[in-house]
Amino acid sequence: MPRITRILPAFAAVAASALLLAGCAGGPADGQAGSGTTTGSGESTSGLTLDQVKENGKLVVATEGTYRPFSFHEGGSGPLTGYDVDVVNAVAEKLGVTVEFQETQWDGIFAGLEAGRFDVIANQVSVNDEREAKYDLSEPYSVSPGVLVVPESSDITSFDGLKGKTSAQSLTSNWYGIAQSYGANVEAVEGWAQAVELLKQGRVDATVNDKLTFLDSQTNGDAAGLKIAADSDEVSKSAFALRKGSDTLTDALNKALDELRADGTLAKISQKYFGSDVSQ
Repeated sequence: MPRITRILPAFAAVAASALLLAGCAGGPADGQAGSGTTTGSGESTSGLTLDQVKENGKLVVATEGTYRPFSFHEGGSGPLTGYDVDVVNAVAEKLGVTVEFQETQWDGIFAGLEAGRFDVIANQVSVNDEREAKYDLSEPYSVSPGVLVVPESSDITSFDGLKGKTSAQSLTSNWYGIAQSYGANVEAVEGWAQAVELLKQGRVDATVNDKLTFLDSQTNGDAAGLKIAADSDEVSKSAFALRKGSDTLTDALNKALDELRADGTLAKISQKYFGSDVSQ
């Protein structure tokens, strides 16, 4: 099993503060449970077992549905598709169950998991110490460096140039910690699409996100007028997130991912969306 490398060790305190701030900014942070009590495949909001999922015959998966190329609707109204969607469908097939997707905004997705509304989050959940302490995380199924994205006319050429500038970030993402650590004033957004919109409108100076997202946007013309000013040395590894205590289910997900990696399925899905293998 590949070892999960923890990212952003230098920003652990900052990330923890970010999660607290998120709760004050109107969006639930990681681990802030909502008021819902409806469960996914299990009968409680504690950990979920593989047997419970198999008995239910489905895996209830939370994903944004607006985060191209990982989870989106082609043309805005087509079927749900994307890298994360294809990967979790392949994993569920290995488990012998179907997938029921529940589309949820990122800033409320962890609250929904803790409230038991979903079994798993499949939405580029970055691995970090804070999340490993609160949730069960699978092995990573994608690896991506972070990038600093600015308008083509910007004079920002490095992360150091973020000091005193405004950067659009989701408050519960790891990229928030990077932006803040370099002295940026953070403008809270729901996700990548809103960050791009603010950049194009000139309302923010930059955004930090993963390189795969930017490259996909560039390919589809959504990032016209924007450029990568710098690459981060930090690497984001994304995994499935489950409630703590979901040991047997997490082990089953890892076994399925190992098999899909070995038989070339993950590489094939990667090629479909990125033109290269981003799974390891």
